[in-house]
Amino acid sequence: MSRYRTHKCNELRKSDVGKNVSLSGWINKKRDHGNLLFIDLRDNYGITQCIIDKENKNFSELEKTQLETVIKVSGKVVNRSDDTKNKDIETGEIEIAISDYETLGTCKELPMPVFSDQEYAEEIRLKYRFLDLRRKKIHENIILRSKVISYIRNEMTNLGFLEFQTPILTSSSPEGARDFLVPSRLNPGKFYALPQAPQQFKQLIMVSGFDKYFQIAPCFRDEDARADRSPGEFYQLDLEMSFVEQEDVFRIVEKLMVNTFKNFSDKKLMHDVFPRIPYSEAMLKYGSDKPDLRNPLIIKDITEIFNREDVSFEIFKKLVKSGSKVRSISTKNTKDRPRSFFDNIDKWAKDQGASGLAYFTFEKDNKITAKGPIGKFFSEEALIEIMKITKSEVGDSIFLACGKQNELEKITAQARDKIAKDLDLIDNNTFAFCWVVDYPMFEKDDLTNKIKFSHNPFSMPQGDLKEKDFENPLEILAYQYDIVCNGIELSSGAIRNHKPDLMYKLFSIAGYNKTEVDEKFSGMINALSYGAPPHGGIAPGIDRIVMLLANEKNIREVTMFPMNQNAQDLMMNAPSEINQEQLKELNLSLKTKN
Repeated sequence: MSRYRTHKCNELRKSDVGKNVSLSGWINKKRDHGNLLFIDLRDNYGITQCIIDKENKNFSELEKTQLETVIKVSGKVVNRSDDTKNKDIETGEIEIAISDYETLGTCKELPMPVFSDQEYAEEIRLKYRFLDLRRKKIHENIILRSKVISYIRNEMTNLGFLEFQTPILTSSSPEGARDFLVPSRLNPGKFYALPQAPQQFKQLIMVSGFDKYFQIAPCFRDEDARADRSPGEFYQLDLEMSFVEQEDVFRIVEKLMVNTFKNFSDKKLMHDVFPRIPYSEAMLKYGSDKPDLRNPLIIKDITEIFNREDVSFEIFKKLVKSGSKVRSISTKNTKDRPRSFFDNIDKWAKDQGASGLAYFTFEKDNKITAKGPIGKFFSEEALIEIMKITKSEVGDSIFLACGKQNELEKITAQARDKIAKDLDLIDNNTFAFCWVVDYPMFEKDDLTNKIKFSHNPFSMPQGDLKEKDFENPLEILAYQYDIVCNGIELSSGAIRNHKPDLMYKLFSIAGYNKTEVDEKFSGMINALSYGAPPHGGIAPGIDRIVMLLANEKNIREVTMFPMNQNAQDLMMNAPSEINQEQLKELNLSLKTKN
């Protein structure tokens, strides 16, 4: 028997009445009824109500004891009266009549309550994260995270994958984000980089003759925070397979995701086999390569309508002549919506920095007409053509936006989401997965006008490589793919380029000469020259998976010790300054600000 407890705080039941027991935990709540003091004692497993009457010698001391003090109580299990039974907790039929207690850990005045899940400023929550983690909801989120990781690890093993660990200290490489750099004491003037992902190492594992690899890998990226991304570090399920094509990876990942989400959530899955959506189609239909398929609204291109002579909406017509596009979103049966509904969406678009969203509603009396601020600019024939393109009917409304393609995609994607939420079209009881495929290998940088990799630089281009036209790099598609759920990107992946000569060629298009490639990727390039198998993989984000399963909107709610928006750990005071002795040891000096 433990010195501290005979039972945990979720174990005792009506069948235990009459037993003398000991429990240890935190004082979650106290209720003082004058002659009787009620204490909710909490541990990792649950809550047990304890009572002590005024005649007990310990009454006055317990009465003064601060919440969240750690105590041990001893006493007898007794029945609760019928009117005090609590169906919300496992131990709700019994309570402990305290005969004795012991303080195990004192507690200062709390900066935030633990028994409540009410919102508190992030600064307070992160500074006192050890208290925040005691709160029921976030405590359960972290337990869920542990169970999900354990489940995934078991599933991967059952699928024939071997778990390996790759180095944390490695070399810097251009993988899309800024590296965290670590100075080397033994190699003055040189730096390690913390891995953005185990990309090169997992490919090297395949070259080493292993067939299926995985790890729950820590990744480090010096990038800005957002709701679905923590600054600093995150964890991903990193996996790689030899002798596979794209569909082989999809089959494994789909099975894993379906099983995981069905095991840890009661929500429906829209698809057991996930739709494959080409990147170009995703950008046109959804305005984004992270489409939320729960949203039924589809974006349509109606640019050609504004080349018609029977359309007199001159603002759009002039913009189209100068190269702009027009995209539309049709909403079903919205003719009876008040004018304020449409005006509010137009105002919202302007608040996002756009010029607004034009709109009208299809109506029919003797003929098809359009009701709304711009309806008069369209002939019946033009309206019929718009209805045909957008699959609209009489009684439906349409929102229109005009602009350059990149700007247009951004605002229509946001508008699609906004309108769907305002119309309550999204089923929050559903997980909708999809694959976004056929990414372009390269893209043009808007600022520098230079060609750069659009995705993973180690990806295999599609098509017959002997016939590949490298003179038009923006037309090259890659075996690159993203897995998306409810509008959140869970992971990027690819079939890898395992041919050194082809890698040199692709990197040269992106502006890297052979010497630069050899310097940055010497280990991989060298390894690929010694018999590399075709291979591919992916790395779904653990944090985002758990965030979805926990029904949270912010990734910090499922991360044990996250940083704040400024990449600071307020609890541990990191990053922190280092002293001159440490700088000298590392052969570094700090540049003073003028």
